[in-house]
Amino acid sequence: MAWFLLKEQGMEMPKPRDALFLGLMLMSLLPLSGCKPRAARGTVGTYEFTAIARGTLEKTVSSSGSLKPVAIVEVLPRMSGKVERVYGDYNDIIRKGQVLAELNTDMLKLQREQQLASVIKARANYELQLLTYQNQQQMAEKNLIAAYELRTGKTTLDIHAAELAAAEASLRVIETEINQYAFITSPIDGIVLERNINEGETVADSSSSNAASIFTLAENLEEMRIETGVGELEIASIHPGQEVRFTLEALPGRTFSGTVASKRLMPTVTDNVVAYTVIITVDNRDGALLPGMTCAVEFIEERRDTILRVPNAALRYQPSGLSAEAIADRIFNAGLQGMHEAERNTASAARAASQQAAQNPGAAGPRNSGGLPGLMMQSGPGRGRDPARQAGPGSGVSGPPMRTGRSDSTAPRTLWFINDQGKLDLILVRTGISDGSFTEVHAAQGLTDEELEGMRIILRERVG
Repeated sequence: MAWFLLKEQGMEMPKPRDALFLGLMLMSLLPLSGCKPRAARGTVGTYEFTAIARGTLEKTVSSSGSLKPVAIVEVLPRMSGKVERVYGDYNDIIRKGQVLAELNTDMLKLQREQQLASVIKARANYELQLLTYQNQQQMAEKNLIAAYELRTGKTTLDIHAAELAAAEASLRVIETEINQYAFITSPIDGIVLERNINEGETVADSSSSNAASIFTLAENLEEMRIETGVGELEIASIHPGQEVRFTLEALPGRTFSGTVASKRLMPTVTDNVVAYTVIITVDNRDGALLPGMTCAVEFIEERRDTILRVPNAALRYQPSGLSAEAIADRIFNAGLQGMHEAERNTASAARAASQQAAQNPGAAGPRNSGGLPGLMMQSGPGRGRDPARQAGPGSGVSGPPMRTGRSDSTAPRTLWFINDQGKLDLILVRTGISDGSFTEVHAAQGLTDEELEGMRIILRERVG
């Protein structure tokens, strides 16, 4: 080409030595032209790899909830009056019987004096009538008065006795209000979470319709609880004593543990989603947890250690350079490797019948999975059932509580790799539990778990 251009421009044809020099110069400029040759599809450099390795997987149920004290007590006044003094304040540690506030008792003391006078008067009337009745009894023994007059005297004595008892009871009520109700005390040992009164305010007694809580007390913040909702599909896997792990946005980087105390049988329905309330007990001796904090909760249903696991992306991977039919053929052939001769013949016959039915849909029933027993065929990249597409952490599924659990272990799944000849190949595995990011795998098609361990498999294809 260079020789042709020189000739067209009327330039002298270069000598062989000059031509050699020109060719070397052009070759040296090729790397600077930016036209780098792309690696051919299917080479090792076009893939990202991972290894089948042993690790730990947990089958969990995820939800969210909020921290609450084990017991909360609302303190209401037992009498109406003006607040004279307030002794309790936010976060105060208090004991049972400790005075939290005091009400003004000036009017009560005046009422006590008035009622004391009424008691003295009632007692005097009673004592006078008692003397009168005793005289009437003596006169009746001598038949000096009629029986009716004696009976009237007895009735009058009973009336004065009742008036005296009522006056004394009223006096005790006033004294109780002065000596007890005017002092608002704590009914429990605990801590003051909220105070709703100030000195000079007027409060109404608890029997009034205008009554309101003046103190909110927590029994003990060293032990707290989490109330969370669990969906109807997951509630069967929750039981008392089950281990729970939770985190808080307010305390990033820390993980806390708890134990399921109970699950309530009364369901709650929100937007047609049925959930049940589960109570979790939490140790808070260090005081790091505060009431009202939002928690991300994980109920640990099952845990497995030292099992073979792979990233879910590896199970989803399908070669983009192969058609769906080519992938199906490779999966079928891989499945035949673990079968006996009779089983291979049966599977091959079933596959032939399936292909014939596909060419003539009216001559046979629905198309099966290519004749390989227990194998779910995938019609294209990423179209198979995958445990990572179940609801779970990192799956991108929003809504009610999520569950990461066991995948469909009855259907073999595919893992792709580069064989010793540098060509794309696959193996079939069976899957177990999944945590949304990794899935447990077991050997299929005649392999063993020991042969799988450490195997280098394709995670995804590189872009660009």
